[in-house]
Amino acid sequence: MAFTKKKTETQELPEVLPKHVGFIMDGNGRWAKKRGLPRSFGHIEGGKTFKKIMQYCKDIGIPYASFYVFSTENWKRPQSEIDGIMKIMREYLDEVQFHLGDGVRAVFLGDKNAYPEDIKQRMIKLENDTAHHSQLTVLLACNYGGRDEIAYSARQIAEKVKAGELNPEEITEQTIADHLYTAGMPDVDLVIRPSGELRLSNYLIWQCAYAEYYFTNVLWPDFSPEELNKALIDYAGRGRRFGGV
Repeated sequence: MAFTKKKTETQELPEVLPKHVGFIMDGNGRWAKKRGLPRSFGHIEGGKTFKKIMQYCKDIGIPYASFYVFSTENWKRPQSEIDGIMKIMREYLDEVQFHLGDGVRAVFLGDKNAYPEDIKQRMIKLENDTAHHSQLTVLLACNYGGRDEIAYSARQIAEKVKAGELNPEEITEQTIADHLYTAGMPDVDLVIRPSGELRLSNYLIWQCAYAEYYFTNVLWPDFSPEELNKALIDYAGRGRRFGGV
């Protein structure tokens, strides 16, 4: 395996890094429960980890990083927990410009209309303000579900067929991809899920068709750049054949 000269405190990074890493930020509630704290404290700590990992992705040259922030299923959680998450989102969106830094573009995946109007407008403003940045694209999956996204794509395509702009026999995999929230962006190369769970949980299921998976028992608030290095080194040692030999 080839390595660069770029070193972290304890590890060397592989020469070839994934273009798009997806993070399922799981374990916030359990992290808080282990410490006898309300679940909201776990989400606060998880937010700090998100900022740290996002910055590290930028520093080492990963061009796309996606984060599972809030799923379409998360609305089923206790209202007190949802209120706490909304509070964190407001705070994040208010001060995000200060820690995103130059070169970071923010894109929200999912239906913004489900959020309170003030949060929705903050999301739109952030996307517009950072649209010209290209060093790192951060994809934030909020009110997001993979099956819901595919249905969203299908509805858009159906409207074009109905309007006579597209014939059914012209619909290809690329047609579907072009109508997803991630249109124009690369598929996920590496999915990282902390907390010991071994499932995708409806996250970017179209985009992860050929992704490599990395699972760890570390809870998200404890996930560090060193843990990410372990995942990147593991990824670099895998053979990606995409159905070939």
